Amino acid sequence: MTRNSNERRLEVACEVARQAGKHALSYFADRSRLNIEGKGVQDMFSQADVETEVLIREQLAAAFPDDGFFGEETEPSGLESSNGTWVVDPIDGTACFVVGIPTWCVSIAFVRNKRIEIGVIYDPNSDELFSASHGQGSFLNGQAIAVAKAQDFTGGMTGFSFSHRATPQSITGVLERLLSQGGMFYRNGSGALTLAYVACGRLNAFFEPHMNSWDSSAGVLLIREAGGWANETLEGDGLVKGALVMAAADGLAGSLKKLILGDETSS
Repeated sequence: MTRNSNERRLEVACEVARQAGKHALSYFADRSRLNIEGKGVQDMFSQADVETEVLIREQLAAAFPDDGFFGEETEPSGLESSNGTWVVDPIDGTACFVVGIPTWCVSIAFVRNKRIEIGVIYDPNSDELFSASHGQGSFLNGQAIAVAKAQDFTGGMTGFSFSHRATPQSITGVLERLLSQGGMFYRNGSGALTLAYVACGRLNAFFEPHMNSWDSSAGVLLIREAGGWANETLEGDGLVKGALVMAAADGLAGSLKKLILGDETSS
């Protein structure tokens, strides 16, 4: 994939993310219009999720008709496309969205040959647009960003996210070890937005035992392009089935892996 094609995709993804955020925000401002349905334990959606994903899908298909699409709310298509696949969560943080908590975002990534080429996260509540293209750095509203300079867990917070696809034990031990080392945890209900906060240095690190690729991919690229570290989340069938996600400021990568994995090794 050429740099020019990435530049075009990034430009379109940023514009589409803003349009999608505006659409979702109109529902957030009048939640009485929402029809909320359950998908599982602590997992829900509304017509705002579906409509926002359809908007994103249609806009991306109009600009790049040969690209694949993999989103949370609609059927996938073209996952084997040699051009690559858009990986989308229209509203990450739906549980917050439906009760009026302003910690949710639009997440759009573009993946080709298991490499994340484009990552865009838009928080319409704060009008913050995080964007990255492979090899070109990470930006917040057009300004370059960088991960924190932390060397241990005592000087800042570590973001956590959790779903009941994982067991409680997969996270409680990590929390205990973090607190025992003088660290502190942070959770806002949106894993994608939390990853963006690591990318811009607001948080030092991040962990979720299992995360779908539509939630993680954009944020993982943002962190890498901001000088941080993240594990390989798309190995094997990670695109379709999700994976454990851990990410950190570069100076904390080894400590985070030890905190989560103990003596195991990680890529």
